[in-house]
This record gives sequence, C-alpha cells and structure tokens, in this order.
Amino acid sequence: MSDFILVLNCGSSSIKFALFDASAVPLPRKAAWSGKVDGIGGANTQFTEAGATAEAIVLGDAQPYHAALEHIRERVRLRLGGARLEAVAHRVVHGGAKYFSPIRIDASVLADLGSYIPLAPLHQPFALEAIAALLQSRPDLPQIACFDTAFHHTMPDVEKLLPLSFDAWQRGLRRYGFHGLSYEYQSIALAERWGDRARGRTICAHLGSGASLCAMAGLRSVATTMGFSALDGLMMGTRCGALDPGAVLYLMEIEKLSLHDVGQLLYHHSGLLGVSGVSADPRELLPKEAGDERVELALALYVRRIVREIGALVAVLGGLDLLVFTAGIGEHNAVIRERVCRALGWLGIGIEAAANAAHEARISTAESTVCVAVEPTNEEWIAARHALALLRTA
Repeated sequence: MSDFILVLNCGSSSIKFALFDASAVPLPRKAAWSGKVDGIGGANTQFTEAGATAEAIVLGDAQPYHAALEHIRERVRLRLGGARLEAVAHRVVHGGAKYFSPIRIDASVLADLGSYIPLAPLHQPFALEAIAALLQSRPDLPQIACFDTAFHHTMPDVEKLLPLSFDAWQRGLRRYGFHGLSYEYQSIALAERWGDRARGRTICAHLGSGASLCAMAGLRSVATTMGFSALDGLMMGTRCGALDPGAVLYLMEIEKLSLHDVGQLLYHHSGLLGVSGVSADPRELLPKEAGDERVELALALYVRRIVREIGALVAVLGGLDLLVFTAGIGEHNAVIRERVCRALGWLGIGIEAAANAAHEARISTAESTVCVAVEPTNEEWIAARHALALLRTA
C-alpha cells in the first residue's frame, strides 16, 4: 500500500492541491491526483480535478475557507482509500530572515510565520489558516512549510540590501525575492534539458498573475526583480510592480488615501487591470487592443517592464546564455513571448515563429546567440520533494 504526500497551495479565493506517491522512487514529477477549489467566498464556488469538468459546490457563509479545506480533505480521503497520508506540504510565500529551509510546523513556527503576513498579504494568511486548521484537527499529521523566499537566499548581500539606513537591514527589511519554488524547479529541469548552457548565465521569467524574473549563475539565484514584498519588480495582473515611493506619499498626503486604500490600490487595482480598466489577463486583453487605446497601452507597458528588467539582469550577469519563460503566461502566451523577444533583438535573440506558436521547449532560431526556452514549472513537486526529504532524515 502506497504512502502519499499532499501539497496545498492556498490563495485568497482558491486552494490548489496535488497528491504525490511517496512510495515511488524517485518521487514522480506528475501528481497522482490534483485539482483546485475556485471562487471561495463567492457565489460560484467550483471544485475541479485534473482532467475532469468543474463541479459547483456549496460551502456555506460562515467559514467558507475552512469548508473548502474540509471538502478537499474529504475528497483526498476518498481518493486514498486505505492508503496512508504521510504528510502535508504547504507553499508558504514568506519565510522572513529566519526561515530559508523547509521546516516541520508546530505552534511556535506558525506564530513566527504569522508575523510575516504584512509582507505577503495576498498569500501568507491563507496558507497559515490551512495549517492552523490541520494542526487542530490532525495534530499527528506532519505539516511541512516550503518557502518561496528560500531559493533567493544565495543572492549576495548587495542584492538584498535596501538603500535605507543600515538599521533597517538589521531589523530585517531587505529584498527577499519570491517564486522560489518555481525557480528551484527550473534549476533542476533546465540542467537536465540544457546542461552546461543552463549552468551559465540564465534568466527565468515566471509570468503569471504574479510575475518576476530571476537571474541565475551556476543554477543559483544571484538577483531577482521582486524584493521586500511581492509588489516589487514587474508589472503584474493587478499589482503595480516597481513604483516611485513618492507616488505612494502623494496618494496618502495629497489625495488623502488611507493606508488600507493604498494597499488595495497597489495589490488589487493596479497592473494590467488598473491600466486597461478591462482585465488582468492578457488572453482577454489581446483581442481588444486594436480598438481600445488603454488596453493597447497596458499591454505595451507590461512588455516594456519585462524587457527593461531583463536588460538590467543581463547587465548584472554580464551577458546571457539562456532565457526561459515559465508559469501561466510564460508557458502559454506566444504573443507576449514574441513581443518580449522582438524587443530584445539587440541581444542577438531570434524567435522561430512556428516553434513559439506551438510552445515548444526551444523557440529560438538556430542562429540566435541566446537560447530561448519554454519550461513548465512544477512548484508542487518541489514542495513534495522537500517534505519527503525532511521526513526521511528526521
């Protein structure tokens, strides 16, 4: 009978889950079963498992997030049959300055992680809510936190330091970087696919509703675009990315926006949605850009910010050998990839149109001086792998 590890990735209105067969050696990269609950707290909540049609579910109004977790747990119990659930691994966005390795969670660790909620308000509180619920109902079940900030621990201090008074650094205000589980997977998959080329100067573009870039040398993070919070760097679906702090001071002092209002603006009403006024999703914006100046401008700014930040990271690396697109937009949106690469033609990048349209593993031409690749990410497998390693060495 197999043992399994459950991976949970909790957001504000959705919970993704994946079940991995921990008895198989090596750990399979494809989950034995996976799915998600969407629309938590809204009128249209759906449960979807991989390969199946979404089904509407009713969670109730009292504690919809807890009800969604319980729904997933019940489905997992049915799926397992008589098999054992060995552990639950959680993607936890922020580990602060203290946690940069996977750790088994107890009440003390949970309390520590709660102090980082202001640094990642879109993700941290929901992962911790799931952890707390399971600690209460299944205290015997090991829970492992895997941190999105951990992969960037290898960055030099000059990349982590904020240009504030030095006591800010001593209090833990620094650039942490995020999407680390995705980039950690890339460091493994790219080495397997591209060998020495991947061990050279690589930039990975994790483009989804949240977005960032990571510069790697020797498959280790040396710089990234997200910093102290998940607001920094690239323009995103609803988040602003890098912003002159004077604009925030203006909003608060002159326009009299409260701290809460500014937070809502920067996290939920900026980025592609804020500029276009239509959508946070390029798939919905691209068909509309020909007839809508704001949509056209939003997409142009989105691409410009990616190109600008890639240029900065190329300078840090001293050149570029491999450019990789991953995550929802990076893996599936050929138009965005083509526009980014066209603007980077000065690097010697050339794109093969047919390969790009087909989302092939290599989309650059044979003559391109930089190899351009598309590599699906697999954060859930990384989390399951960490949990298994931690349990086996305990």
